[in-house]
Amino acid sequence: MPTADKDNGGLFLPGGFEALVVVDSIGETRHIAVSDNGDIYAQLQHADDGKGTVAMRDLDHDGKADSIVRFGDYLEQGRGATGITIHHGYLYVSSRKHIFRTKMIPGELVPTAEPEVVLTDLDPNVARNWHTTKPVAFDDKGNMYVPFGAPSDACQDMEKYGPVGIPNGKGLDPCPELEKHAGIWRFDANKIGLTQEDGTKFATGIRSIVGMEWNPKDESLYAVGNGIDNFHTIFPTLYTDWQAALLPSETLMKVTEGSDYGWPYAYYDQLQKKNVLQPGYGGDGKIVGKASGYAVPAVAFPGHWAPMDVMFYHGDQFPKRYNNGAFIAFHGATDRAPYPMSGFIVCFAPFDEHGNATGEWEVFADGFARVDVVKNTSDAVYRPMGLSTGPDGSLYISESNQGKIWRVMYKGDKDKFGQSELAAMENRKKTQSYIRDPDPVKDLVQEGDTYSGRILYDTYCVACHQRDGKGDNNRFPPLADSEWVTASEEKLIGVVLNGMQGDIVVKGKTYNGLMPAHGHLDDHALASILTYVRKRFGHESKPVSAVKVSEIRSLSSSKRMP
Repeated sequence: MPTADKDNGGLFLPGGFEALVVVDSIGETRHIAVSDNGDIYAQLQHADDGKGTVAMRDLDHDGKADSIVRFGDYLEQGRGATGITIHHGYLYVSSRKHIFRTKMIPGELVPTAEPEVVLTDLDPNVARNWHTTKPVAFDDKGNMYVPFGAPSDACQDMEKYGPVGIPNGKGLDPCPELEKHAGIWRFDANKIGLTQEDGTKFATGIRSIVGMEWNPKDESLYAVGNGIDNFHTIFPTLYTDWQAALLPSETLMKVTEGSDYGWPYAYYDQLQKKNVLQPGYGGDGKIVGKASGYAVPAVAFPGHWAPMDVMFYHGDQFPKRYNNGAFIAFHGATDRAPYPMSGFIVCFAPFDEHGNATGEWEVFADGFARVDVVKNTSDAVYRPMGLSTGPDGSLYISESNQGKIWRVMYKGDKDKFGQSELAAMENRKKTQSYIRDPDPVKDLVQEGDTYSGRILYDTYCVACHQRDGKGDNNRFPPLADSEWVTASEEKLIGVVLNGMQGDIVVKGKTYNGLMPAHGHLDDHALASILTYVRKRFGHESKPVSAVKVSEIRSLSSSKRMP
């Protein structure tokens, strides 16, 4: 094995493990696959030139990639691409609409054979739908498995309200998305030119799968699921900010034929350790109802960690315990405000000697975020994404911000590996703000959140100010390039909090439309709307703080008192 980097490439690992950086920045890397000879293949998220696959080879055997070649003339290559797998001598790559395969010839770094279209997603809305990733998994019986994710967050009426839905909105019942989406389809792995109609629905009730793999040890399919977002934003009277930061659970699922994991009607609550009814279908965070009839995950993780890949260890370099369990890469949260974003790690989920998940999880690799508190997802320097095992048993990890790839190796005594080697990583679960459950008070991040702000803006503001922030050029003024947005924070908060009526001059033009008061929204919600507005529409002003909203609210209330 090559010499590790002195700082392990910036990673924290269990005792005896070392790491080096194979390649530093090849672009927004998604999944990766390592061939039998050690060549690495990576799929890029975006590729304007169509060459969205990267091939890498270590020529001088120092562990670093020396030959790096971009290739791929696939249809829609690089547009929402996720998924790259080597199976039976073929390199499989996925975009949001297609799955391709190319025959690999031993010795070739870049496949020269003509790509074949394995599957085409004929959904006319595939470009606008959410959760269109298509990772591919193969069993040992000649079958291929492909997920078709849910187009929306929680099955509110998409035509009326879009994929997010509206506050206190109800889910459609029955959910029409379940017919062609929110599940896994099984296909004949020996055929090409497939469409969804050529497969059979293998499992349902799964909102979004970005990573899945067949485990040969128990001959079962496993997938990692991304749960529903926006519980406090959409149901502010049912879920506190703290509850919404932790719920619903992200999951590692053992998917058997006929499995139903309950989306959108139910979700798994890792705090209560049970399925409960989704609020859009009458739930309140406690009611179980028909949720009791749905499958429960093999392992449950905190909400919004965004699991991107799952991999069962296929080598013999690591200590024996890692042959029984799965590695999971977590991309990191986008929906945890007003608490720190969480995830940004690689976990290991142990399995027992009978092949069953213990339900526990461990921090295996940390150090990707590079900051103590991730206030916004963009604060994280690296975001773990893909996993693969090399021919010598090394573990490869990719990240999606810059395209760094690490190689993790074990150089200790496998027979002596035990709890002492795991202790430091276990302690990180308690000390790192992006891993531990947040303290309801001490960990509050008061800055407004642009993710929640976008949803709230689309609900309360877009009818007048329009989606592009340019107003209607008649009664309602523009927010784009508006001096009102970038001027006094106090004045801006007061307008949204208390409303406004009468003439207003914006960019030299007079408007006279009614601005309704939005005092019914809580402090962080108002701060988030204004932070979103101040970060969009040609602006780059500082975020608005919930503390400042609270101050203005108190002043306004005192002035109204007799």
